[in-house]
Amino acid sequence: MHRVAQVVGHLTARVAPDEAALARRILPGSAWPLFEQMPVADRRHGLDVAQRLLAAGIDDADLLAAALLHDAAKGRRLRLRHRVAGVLLAAAAPGLLRRMAVSDPASGGYPWYLFLHHAQISARLAIDAGISARGAAFIRGEPAAADADLASALRRADDAS
Repeated sequence: MHRVAQVVGHLTARVAPDEAALARRILPGSAWPLFEQMPVADRRHGLDVAQRLLAAGIDDADLLAAALLHDAAKGRRLRLRHRVAGVLLAAAAPGLLRRMAVSDPASGGYPWYLFLHHAQISARLAIDAGISARGAAFIRGEPAAADADLASALRRADDAS
């Protein structure tokens, strides 16, 4: 049921002006264009994750920036059909999914590569956009030991959104 709700949310995603303003306040100015160019469903998801963290009383600036940009690499190349099929393949045939993934952006296998490696690519994009190394570590899922609790909160908020 959660996955069905995610698909519906993807198809009906909107970002209100006050929500965009929240993202602008969280992100450094240099990172705003990266957020703004993300498809609306990915912006909506990032905002949902950030708002869950804020509702839990977590206002760490690096973590909130990571919440907003953790799917930045998915972009327009990772279509809804790839996302749905990727989840199914990851569960039923992970070896096939890995074989289908090709790192060449001109390849038809690139969306599968993005599905598997979007965290690392998103972290690189975030660094290039001015996010801290600590924020990028949250995106990659490789935080410092001292940040383990915050990283767990990010995973929970991401899974719930």
